[in-house]
Amino acid sequence: MRLALPLLLFGLCLGAADARAASWPTPVEGDYTIRAFRFASGETLPELRLHYRTLGKIHKDKKGHVDNAVLILHGTGGAGTQFLNDRFAGELFGPGQPLDATKYFLVLPDGIGHGRSSKPSDGLHARFPHYTYDDMVRADHELLTRTLHVDHLRLVMGTSMGGMHTWLFGETWPDYMDALLPLASLPVQIAGRNRMMRKMISDAIRTDPDWHDGEYTEQPRGLVAALDVLMIMSSSPLQWQKLAPDRDSADRFLADWIAARRKETDANDLLYQIEASRDYDPRPKLGAIRAPLLAINSADDQINPPELGILEREIRNVPHGRAVILPISDATHGHGTHTFAAVWKDHLVELLRESAH
Repeated sequence: MRLALPLLLFGLCLGAADARAASWPTPVEGDYTIRAFRFASGETLPELRLHYRTLGKIHKDKKGHVDNAVLILHGTGGAGTQFLNDRFAGELFGPGQPLDATKYFLVLPDGIGHGRSSKPSDGLHARFPHYTYDDMVRADHELLTRTLHVDHLRLVMGTSMGGMHTWLFGETWPDYMDALLPLASLPVQIAGRNRMMRKMISDAIRTDPDWHDGEYTEQPRGLVAALDVLMIMSSSPLQWQKLAPDRDSADRFLADWIAARRKETDANDLLYQIEASRDYDPRPKLGAIRAPLLAINSADDQINPPELGILEREIRNVPHGRAVILPISDATHGHGTHTFAAVWKDHLVELLRESAH
């Protein structure tokens, strides 16, 4: 689910900052507090904390508007730290690379309920407000405009859940960005097998008698069943066959994967993260998106399988939209391909060139 946080949902994260970290600047960390934040559910939180990190410095054009800010949004269960590794930052943030941090101002927030932002495990447990994706993007927009003073974005991009947030950003604030790059996502309601698997995860936690309506003293046993489902969702048959080519190595792989994530995962946090997608549905407003949009999925993504034909169908409703389905190869990693920037960064370069003013 994530890198530095509990669980690498959907195979996103790949460890803490890697050895090539010297190729990109040290991030500047910060917190922004929103007072009396009102959620779509009608619930409020006296203080909502949003943690974020930035790389680079803001640049303004001759009219005084920010022209180099890039918002990068993480996946379910992740955090902005998940991008600070060789596979992502090492391909994109270094000198001369597509998102060179000496030229761009990169913003990597932790979404509501994730990372070091406010979340159920901070103390409210199941009394934490039931946030949605709309709440998350609204909070990120406020972070950008009110504390970072970013009045315009050069690019919005995101992986998995962050990709879904990218669609929402484009239609909610259509004049706020020059380009959009949603990765490993679809612009429709979460339905079919995807919805069913998420329901399995929620049910595994909620129906466990050890959950105690969120007031458990030890992680409920149902968390293991939830992690089992997550493992299937994030799986990459080709890559995992390489990692576990015989039955003994497969058994070890499974045991190690579950054990590592069980230690790092809080059941309430996971429950809220999964259920935040419950009313996601950008489809009715896709026509409102004005910026050039390039959606990239991978053919071995078991969460957004290409045989559904959804992306190809819906991209026609985006005025300046294009879609790319990456073929399965030794370089793709299922749903987690979104974090292996070497596979798709040439498409990013093309999008930046096409959307340049």
